[in-house]
Amino acid sequence: MSKELLLGIDIGTSACKVAVFDVSGKVLAQANRPYKVYYPHSGWAEQDPDEWWDAICLGIKDVLSEDNISADDIAGIGVDGQSWSAIPVDKDGKVLDRTPIWMDTRARDICDRVKEKVGEDRIFDIAGNDFLPSYTTPKMIWFKEEKPEVFKKTDKFLQSNSYIVYRLTGEMSQDMSQGYGVHFFDMKKLNYDETLAEELGLDINLLPSIYNCDQVVGAITPAAASATGLRVGTPVVAGGLDAACGTLGAGVYKVGQTQEQGGQAGGMSICTDHALAHKKLILSPHVVPGKWLLQGGTVGGGGTLKWFKQEFGKDISFDDLTAEAEKVAPGSNGVVFLPYMSGERSPIWDPDAKGVFYGLSFDKTRGHMIRALLEGVAYSLKHNLVTAEETGAEIGVLNAMGGSANSLLWTQIKADITGRTIQVPTSDTATTLGAAILAGIGCGLYKDYDQAISQTVVITRVQEPDMKNRQVYEEGFKLYLELYKNLKGTFKEYK
Repeated sequence: MSKELLLGIDIGTSACKVAVFDVSGKVLAQANRPYKVYYPHSGWAEQDPDEWWDAICLGIKDVLSEDNISADDIAGIGVDGQSWSAIPVDKDGKVLDRTPIWMDTRARDICDRVKEKVGEDRIFDIAGNDFLPSYTTPKMIWFKEEKPEVFKKTDKFLQSNSYIVYRLTGEMSQDMSQGYGVHFFDMKKLNYDETLAEELGLDINLLPSIYNCDQVVGAITPAAASATGLRVGTPVVAGGLDAACGTLGAGVYKVGQTQEQGGQAGGMSICTDHALAHKKLILSPHVVPGKWLLQGGTVGGGGTLKWFKQEFGKDISFDDLTAEAEKVAPGSNGVVFLPYMSGERSPIWDPDAKGVFYGLSFDKTRGHMIRALLEGVAYSLKHNLVTAEETGAEIGVLNAMGGSANSLLWTQIKADITGRTIQVPTSDTATTLGAAILAGIGCGLYKDYDQAISQTVVITRVQEPDMKNRQVYEEGFKLYLELYKNLKGTFKEYK
């Protein structure tokens, strides 16, 4: 088994995942290690990148302790990570402060001011994305204005995966797919726009050089080898955005293919061959060169059911909870759930939005609430797909990924509500597999993406929409949209 293994590292919101794959995409070993999210003020959500590193070191040691895994057999390493970090590091690579993460909305006032000063359309024309507080750029400006002592010492702002790549190799990088978080990254030309950076009051030198996601950035240093157990000299590629790596690991790399995200958060990613932007959605380069992803990212995903279980069903398994939901008719007898549990991202972009159960009465059960929760997340998926259709995007079969894809009921509800066929590859490892595929391309284990996907991605089941449920779900979706429309002002007034 000489040098034919690949290591994928995923920096999630609640934990890191580390997995070792063979060239066929089979998982030989995997480990999870948790870390904290800090909420010091309303609207703030922070993490400590050094806690990511500590967890990843432990996770790598976990997988290398398996009898069938040797560090000498790992041919390459890929790292993916959560979006929209803004990690300030000095010239020695030392982290100067916690990073605001994708849920953080502290820069809301900055966004309003910048859009008025620079011009909303001016920014969108270059970036292909609206200027919103979740993104990296407003966070960089926040550091400049609110923590000038940190900003003054900052040599570079790094993304989640680029920071871990730095810790592994000693090389600073900005991968192509995470460029979308920076509004002076030109989405069509795929480089930094110095003029727009200056208009935003920033310097392009605050970011590292741009690398293709499958490009080797460097190799494992002696210090990293000592901390992880990896072999000195093992190549590490730039890696990319977790959603994009998950999209690749789910087999989506050609125009018209679409990924459906069912992790902690939800959403979708549509593969295109050009920068197809929509102000209410998210546009990023794919980790696959020459492709882009038109994405919808929602707060409500598998995390909504996790929350419900924690608060209302601690002693019940997820399977038992969904079994209760299965006894309830489609449409949940009029109970509707708005899955806006930490504000909402696309397509409404409302940090004040709240989670809501509507339609409760004495005849409703916990099963009604669970099914409404599953349907509410599916409505949020449909909302993004309907919005994407406004661009003329080609949307085909949905390839599902994430823990939610393991639920036959939830997947069927999504198929019924969207009216689309859903394919389920090996879902739990799609994101780390995508990172590993990038490493396999970079170190030459795969000659191209066609070979990599054909060897590694296996469809485990296909679920077709049940069209007899279409009418009840069309009515449910109308009510879902109407509820937000009517409550939007209330959300804003009563924070």
